[in-house]
Amino acid sequence: MSKPFHLAIPAGDLDTAIDFYKNVLGCKLGNKEDGKWIDVDFWGNELTLHKTQTKLPRERHEVDMGKVPVPHFGVHLAEDVFNKIKKNIEEHNKVKYLDRPYVRFKGQKEEQETFFIEDPHGNVLELKTMKN
Repeated sequence: MSKPFHLAIPAGDLDTAIDFYKNVLGCKLGNKEDGKWIDVDFWGNELTLHKTQTKLPRERHEVDMGKVPVPHFGVHLAEDVFNKIKKNIEEHNKVKYLDRPYVRFKGQKEEQETFFIEDPHGNVLELKTMKN
């Protein structure tokens, strides 16, 4: 993992979480302590999934394009990777969009396509690709 950012999150059942991050998002797996936690290469950042019972609280926060789920975390992806994940989501019956893909800042230098999904434990992810 090449980036210094590390985030540890509650993941509920690890086998279910691993299936989502590996097979839907296409992330590679890293170090682990069986039955307790596993590292995921989240596009160069270290995301650690911890087996837990508790979920994070969530609310919606008003921003320029509406109300987004908070907390959330995410990543900027190359367009081909972004589109592959969208295809995986559409083919994976268990994954639903919280906010379907849409374009923000249309016609501006910051133009991007983004969407929000939940992992199996309810953690919210925002995936986006920059258009310029």
